[in-house]
Amino acid sequence: MPRPGSHKYDIQRARLRKRLDNEGIPDKHADEQANQILQEEQGKRGILRSERGLGPTSEREHGSAGSA
Repeated sequence: MPRPGSHKYDIQRARLRKRLDNEGIPDKHADEQANQILQEEQGKRGILRSERGLGPTSEREHGSAGSA
């Protein structure tokens, strides 16, 4: 997750703000809500999208996904 104030953070905030605005939230509140949502997500851990994120098959612990 990008840090607040960074270029990537600003891009994500702008996209989220636009989506909220399109859902009917007024401009004034959409910016505040977008910042709040991104701040809450910053504390969460990432989501494992595939087993590749677990590392090589030979180095995985027994009982983890993908083990035979």
